[in-house]
Amino acid sequence: MSGDFVLIDNIPVQIDGEKNLLSLIRKAGIDLPTFCYYSELSVYGACRMCMVENKWGGMEAACCTPPKPGMEIYTNTPKLRRYRKMILELLLSNHCRDCTTCGKNGDCKLQELAGRFGINRVRFENTAEKPKLDSSSLCIERDLNKCILCGDCVRMCDEVQNVGAIDFMYRGSKMTVGTTFNVPISETVCVGCGQCAAVCPTGAIVVKNDVSKIWKVLNDPSIKVIVQIAPAVRVGIGDKLGAKPGENLMGKIVAALKRMGVDEVFDTATGADLTVMEESNELLGRLESDEKLPLFTSCCPAWVQYVEKKHPELLANVSTCRSPMEMFGSVLKEENKKSDRRVVVIAVMPCTAKKFEAARDEFKVDGEPYIDYVITTQELIQMIQEAGIIFSELEPEAIDMPFGTQSGAGVIFGVTGGVTEAVIRRLSENKSASALRAIAFNGVRGMEGLKETTIQYEDREVKIAIVSGLRNAENLIQKMKKGESHYDFVEVMACPGGCVCGAGQPITNLEGKKKRSVGLYASDKMCSIKRSEENPVVTALYSGLLKGKAHKLLHVKYQKEETAE
Repeated sequence: MSGDFVLIDNIPVQIDGEKNLLSLIRKAGIDLPTFCYYSELSVYGACRMCMVENKWGGMEAACCTPPKPGMEIYTNTPKLRRYRKMILELLLSNHCRDCTTCGKNGDCKLQELAGRFGINRVRFENTAEKPKLDSSSLCIERDLNKCILCGDCVRMCDEVQNVGAIDFMYRGSKMTVGTTFNVPISETVCVGCGQCAAVCPTGAIVVKNDVSKIWKVLNDPSIKVIVQIAPAVRVGIGDKLGAKPGENLMGKIVAALKRMGVDEVFDTATGADLTVMEESNELLGRLESDEKLPLFTSCCPAWVQYVEKKHPELLANVSTCRSPMEMFGSVLKEENKKSDRRVVVIAVMPCTAKKFEAARDEFKVDGEPYIDYVITTQELIQMIQEAGIIFSELEPEAIDMPFGTQSGAGVIFGVTGGVTEAVIRRLSENKSASALRAIAFNGVRGMEGLKETTIQYEDREVKIAIVSGLRNAENLIQKMKKGESHYDFVEVMACPGGCVCGAGQPITNLEGKKKRSVGLYASDKMCSIKRSEENPVVTALYSGLLKGKAHKLLHVKYQKEETAE
């Protein structure tokens, strides 16, 4: 064999730019176990599960050892098996083992590896204390007794999201992950994005579960239950229900909800079409006055919280448009205000922060919210399984009227760059099919954390930035403050990759996230209506239900803006 290679279990494996032995080992088709390794996070090397043995009998952590030509390593020796089993036993000795009642049951890495390595008993006394639950947040729930100190949540919150709501505390045997002064997570700078829960390998941080509340309203005949489904849900739900990753399963989701007793089911993409109309008009107004630029998008509730808590001086630059969920929620409540039954609107979202958004006072009238409950894709999967519905055998059903039509522009809101592309479609003077295809290749698509593009609107060049991941947003803000960059329009999604990668979605790898993105763009292609302004439902709303009430029902003034510096 020519070139540089490492001998792994007596098999030569070519080095091709891999930064650590772990990547090279996985390239060789060996699933080396880890708790604390994520390619998008810094290398921490805490769990020691990825130890390998060299030809001299020494041991090295594969995640933080760079591959060198001529190395000879082994991944499955008797010494390593004993070592890994010992680590697992020690972790379990200080871990709550009520697995059947844990929110991560079936998805827990510790549970999975304990089964994989045949841990059927633990020789050490279980020293775990009674659960220390922090249920203060509307978005996530924390249980310290399930924490294995892998540091994944800490690095995600700091490195990727720039929030820093949690960190390591104390030393030695007393070390734990907590908040400053041990205050409840809801009293910190946490923005509810839930990305900590997405990387937590155990049940130490999980998405807040509201399924029991949904069953209660579904079983009440005096309540009319209306559900709206976010665009990203249709391509994320299949991961756990036997479908292909990224497959559009909207029709089956509608069928499942109807079987569970939901009265009406709609697509939040219709709300996204309204957002495109309002946000593009707002952008044009600000471009004309040349004030409060750049205009930041307001679709992402975690981003809105980030601005409130970290950059209140920028609140005036955030769009006054409600998110598609809240726009559609106000429309649905207005449409059904004369119903002879109590109306409950439920939103199925890929996002944990939407739970907080729905409870904000700004989205209530006389104490009544426009969105009564938010459940995530994960929670919907739980409900489908709990109901005994064989998802793969469902016949797809259409969403209900009178909001049965949406544009492809609304559908692609679920991926980073989708909002921008939808707005560009709206503002573009050339409405031809070739112009539409050209927009897709104008730098708006892709999973990169920062994208830039420009469009020509009349005699002005409009500069646009697209960011996902709050660390990327912070870097962009700092560059603008220093005068290094200037933009007219900035799209921000808190979750890296956009809503398809939301913390409420089933957990998947980078390849799975890319397939969800591809799935949304494929759904866009199947929509006969490509632009929001061409949606007849939108036209009918503006000439009917929204006439004279569009600003009241579709815009918001965040209360904290009044005290912003």
